[in-house]
Amino acid sequence: MSKHDSIAAEGAVYYLFGATGDLARRKLFPALFSLYKEGKLAEDFAVVGLARRPRTNEQFRADLLESIGEFCRYKADDSQQWERFASHFVYMSLDINNVDGFRELARLTADLDVKFDIPGNRLFYLALAPELFGPVSFNLRDGGMLESKGWNRLVIEKPFGYDLESARKLNAQLSQVFKEEEIYRIDHYLGKEMVQNIQVLRFANAFFEPLWNNKHIANVQITLSETVGVEERGGYYDKSGALRDMVQNHMMQMLAMIAMEPPSRLHPEDLRDEKVKALRSLRPFASSEEVKANVIRGQYAGGELNGKPLSGYREEDSVNPQSETETYFAARVHLDNFRWAGVPFYIRTGKRLPVKTTEVVVEFKNVPDNILFAHRHDLAPNLLVIRVNPMEGIYIKINAKKPGVDNVVQPVSMEFCQSCMIGINTPEAYERLLHDAGRGESTYFTRWDEVAEAWAFVDRIAEAWRGNSPALELYPAGSWGPARVEQLLAEDGFHWWPVNGQAEDNVIWISGGPK
Repeated sequence: MSKHDSIAAEGAVYYLFGATGDLARRKLFPALFSLYKEGKLAEDFAVVGLARRPRTNEQFRADLLESIGEFCRYKADDSQQWERFASHFVYMSLDINNVDGFRELARLTADLDVKFDIPGNRLFYLALAPELFGPVSFNLRDGGMLESKGWNRLVIEKPFGYDLESARKLNAQLSQVFKEEEIYRIDHYLGKEMVQNIQVLRFANAFFEPLWNNKHIANVQITLSETVGVEERGGYYDKSGALRDMVQNHMMQMLAMIAMEPPSRLHPEDLRDEKVKALRSLRPFASSEEVKANVIRGQYAGGELNGKPLSGYREEDSVNPQSETETYFAARVHLDNFRWAGVPFYIRTGKRLPVKTTEVVVEFKNVPDNILFAHRHDLAPNLLVIRVNPMEGIYIKINAKKPGVDNVVQPVSMEFCQSCMIGINTPEAYERLLHDAGRGESTYFTRWDEVAEAWAFVDRIAEAWRGNSPALELYPAGSWGPARVEQLLAEDGFHWWPVNGQAEDNVIWISGGPK
């Protein structure tokens, strides 16, 4: 679907707005260095760090080195290579509300084009609050930053708005300056190896795609669990919550990748077209009663994890002591199309849960229960588990004869552990996405209509919540969420499958060796 990973990004000036922030330090600087080490960033590039606070180029490069030493999967152990890399980084203090600063930035850019033989290409990475996207875009235009002979690309982080209405206003602002094909909306989950592997798993294997429908699949479970609380993000999170912070973007994107139809061509727009169709097929909740019956919202109270006492959400820094913000979300959703009609999709995400993991469990329908082995044994359903994080790989559970015993059937598990094979040196999500943006490869960035469809779906839930339906349910930190979460699946005759390797009984490793 993407161009070959070894192709270097085109020469360009990369502008990192928010260059002194946490995202740049933890993700963007290490990603750029890794790309440079692997030859995916050509020598005709420059990076301009932009933020309000004053900084010299030397201080900025010292921050860069510290970031790479702490967070990068490569070490800056070649002094000559490091000096070449760091020489491409410059810093400029910028008031983003003052267009004169952007005119000065244009003059700096002209010098960089000459110094590094850059062909006029511009990539603007806005690691800023979304309310600043519009003003920055207008000042880029009015400050003469978009008048070069090369391409312009705008990369923006979530959240893209607070609801559909605010997202539309934000998109209208950006559309006055940039074309849709120039806007790259990052959802870093789309840069994860196993999320990108979903389409290969589905469409490159003859024994999966024929079964990928309501005739053979009983249900799909998507889990995105975190052991951490809100940490230092209490102020932001208390205005956002799990629905807006995780469901509208990460979970909707993973659901779309699982549910979409095969794209007609190996082209970014065709894949994104199919994701939009899947999101449009989501059955909207028609009333508060439907939301109450199918959605659970929770908030962690005090509890314990691995013997360590944990505070409740309302006791966290910068959180309202009477907060009604959800830190847990679970729902039963349906897609009304020919492929998925009647198949429930169960999604859950939360903070202060027992393990950190992101997994998709596809549970297949069992064989008829009145014939052959099913008549004599309580057969376990077949499972396909796609492990996204922290372990990366695929887990398959089937039924087989127990060795040495006649007519005894037991579950057998087979696993492909990708992270066991590649190890810690696997590319990070931000590396892939920065590399793709530099090459104009938009497959794993979200298009405006994807964002709009996801907001339209979650807005109905948020509207019901404003009427307190369903009521917020507390759960102990370190547990798997409110007690009613199990009932949600039990109503359909299902249960949540254990995640993060907890369900392994007889594992046959097909590569990578035993744990």
